[in-house]
Amino acid sequence: MTRNQRRDPRVVIIGAGMSGILMTIKLREAGITDICVLEKGESVGGTWRENRYPGLACDIPAHMYTYAFEPNPEWEHRFARGPEIRRYFEQVADKYDVVRDVRFNEAVERCVYEGGVWHLTTSKGAELEADLVISATGILHHPAYPDIEGLEQFEGECFHTARWPDKLSLKGKRVGIIGTGSTAAQVIPELVKEAGQVVVFQRTPQWIYPAPDREYDASLRAKVRKNPRLARRAYRWYTRAIELFFSRAVIGQRIPHFLMSWACRQHLKRKVKDPELRRRLTPDYTVGCKRVIVSTKFYDAIQAPNCRLVTEGIERVDANGVVTADGQHHGLDLLVLATGFHPFNFMRPMELVGRDGLHINKAWVKRVQAYRSLLIPGFPNFFLMLGPNTPIGNFSVIAMSEVQSHYLLQLIERWRRGEVQEIEATTEATERFNQYLRGGMAHTVWVGGCNSWYLDNEGVPAMWPYTWGQWVKEMSAPQWSDFTQGAGLSREARG
Repeated sequence: MTRNQRRDPRVVIIGAGMSGILMTIKLREAGITDICVLEKGESVGGTWRENRYPGLACDIPAHMYTYAFEPNPEWEHRFARGPEIRRYFEQVADKYDVVRDVRFNEAVERCVYEGGVWHLTTSKGAELEADLVISATGILHHPAYPDIEGLEQFEGECFHTARWPDKLSLKGKRVGIIGTGSTAAQVIPELVKEAGQVVVFQRTPQWIYPAPDREYDASLRAKVRKNPRLARRAYRWYTRAIELFFSRAVIGQRIPHFLMSWACRQHLKRKVKDPELRRRLTPDYTVGCKRVIVSTKFYDAIQAPNCRLVTEGIERVDANGVVTADGQHHGLDLLVLATGFHPFNFMRPMELVGRDGLHINKAWVKRVQAYRSLLIPGFPNFFLMLGPNTPIGNFSVIAMSEVQSHYLLQLIERWRRGEVQEIEATTEATERFNQYLRGGMAHTVWVGGCNSWYLDNEGVPAMWPYTWGQWVKEMSAPQWSDFTQGAGLSREARG
């Protein structure tokens, strides 16, 4: 192979959400043409297609929650609503003609590495071969259902927030909602507007940061549309603000964390005057240990005349409602499960089998870990977008994916030049990287005395414990000594 020649790999991307759209665009820009995107749903958009509950919004400022190369002058709110975000991803996919490479309603059921090639089987029975596989399945897409006695006996409507029914009427109904996390904090203010009664079953109170929202009217959107530099300026400003304040607060930097804690505590004190209710809404863990909720509406909603907070544990569910540990029966017509997701499934339940029959469940039997959140030893040429230990607790997932895409394209370029046949981090480098992560966790807020979805099965936060700038710096170029060296092509194959 001559210096100017490049191999054109067969690439399969699993998922057409945010990172799947991004990788399709970036691979094409790099000159890669043989791309197939397998999407389990009927359209692009990922989590913003799946979730349709009332009040759905992003807690990252909208002008920051865009691809760096594709600003959006059409945001209608500082914190964009779900339909706006879905529309944005659909528009980007249309502009870059991503859909021509997407096969919709076709999930990957099995992915096996044999003979230096990945063999994939889809839900439609199709079989594909790929040189490189990019898993862009996202993180929070497998709903977690609570293990509550009698839940299946409830005779009213019962569903997870990620499976919100279309055209659901709440008018006059007695609605129960289990959970007070980020999703519930968005849903509850909408429920109290329509439902006859709302009963909120809280296991653990949450810290709430009162970042003010803002509506961008038509005249402002027209101004940004006319002058795209304004959107880029907003992107840079919000990115810098999040980096210097929130991102540093959660990794334990003293002044940012003090300011965030003070704001959360003052917000609770100012908004909830009843001392008993305030006590029940006050967490007993460090601010930021669980993901801080961004809301200016939750405390008003929980104090609405038709809303009631229940902090006694749920004992069981029966046909007509919920029975709590104090023996009280709460009659309900509808039960909403705001109980989160399984954050460590990633590409699973897809059957993923690497070299020498290594199953992903065996590789991850002790801990879910990867090298640089992207590569899993034993699974060459398989790349996990937004894998464990990205800065998911401190930054925008779009920015993370863009940093990862730049890093990943450098790995792929080495394959295309014929320097390696298999791209794989060594087991030693992976363990060294994860020791480095664990070494930085002690000073973060994620070890502040709570039980959150950030924690793996050993109680270790699967987060990035250092600054955003440090992550960008370390992801700027691969350390080639951390990769296996025994899978290079022969000199004859290189030409």
